Parts: sequence; structure tokens; C-alpha cells
Amino acid sequence: MKIKEIIVVEGRDDTAAVKRAVDAQTIETHGYGIKKETWRLIEKAYNEKGIIIFTDPDFAGNQIRGRLTERFPAAGQAYLSKLDAQKDGDIGIENAEPENIRQALKKAHYTLETAGEEFTIEDMRNYRLTADREAAARREQLGKALGIGYGNSKSFLNKLNRYGITREELLERLGEL
Repeated sequence: MKIKEIIVVEGRDDTAAVKRAVDAQTIETHGYGIKKETWRLIEKAYNEKGIIIFTDPDFAGNQIRGRLTERFPAAGQAYLSKLDAQKDGDIGIENAEPENIRQALKKAHYTLETAGEEFTIEDMRNYRLTADREAAARREQLGKALGIGYGNSKSFLNKLNRYGITREELLERLGEL
């Protein structure tokens, strides 16, 4: 599987894992303290080929994703679940199986300029994605199935709307859970 966009990852082990799974170019942020040179490289890739942000499903990875997304709002977003990125208690892209990486990249989402308000907090309640004992687990499973990653109620609702997930798609995935 060949990826035309440049995949932005955190480190060299992530690059190695991505390259085992797909034919793609990567740029490594080397953690949260992204150097000016790396920012320029990412910007060039963003403007010329497009980028997919693919960071670890942990606190640091989410922080890095947030910084990158703020600067590059039309970037693709690929997510792995913590379960798919875990090995011996360590969480990271480098621990994922090649098939899980391929699936995450196939499901990469892009922010829609015309993103609307398809879903509301009331929908989140009705689908038991908030205010329910099992809500967090349901959001995690659904986030994996949709390829939008995990989020608390508010951020999950935001992702559903920002990535243009349709009600039909949501209901189909909920039915599979």
C-alpha cells in the first residue's frame, strides 16, 4: 500500500513501523520540542503533498497532534487505539502490527471546511456515548471502528462533526459493536 501524503510521526521507531506496513515517506517531530527546521519541513510537505498526522495514542502524542493540527488544520488524521499500539506496557506507533497501521492510515480523516453540526450532545446521550457507565468504552470502540481515535465526550462529538461522519456511518458502526 502506497501513501502519497507525508506521514508525520514522533520518532524513528515510529518511522520504522510505518515503513514495515506501507510505502510512505515520514517526517519525525522528535517529541514535543519541534525544531524550526522540522516545522519548515512539515510545512513544505503540507503545502506540496499533504500530510497525515499519526502520533502515539497517549498524552504526549495528543499534545503533539494538537500543536500540528493548529498549524496545519487540513492535515489528515490517522489514529491507533491504545490497545493496538501497546506492547509490554509501552504505548506507541512503533508497537503496532503492520495491519493495524495500514487500517489506521486507510481510515485517515480530513477536517471538512463545511463541517456542520450533524451530531449534538443529545445524540451522544441517546447513543450512550456520554452520561453512561459504559460511555468511555463505547467511545473507544467506536473511535477505533470509525478511525477517529478516542476522546472525551466533548472532543469525540467535535471529531464526529469535524470529520463529516454521517449518521448512517455512525449507526452502522454502533451496530457492529
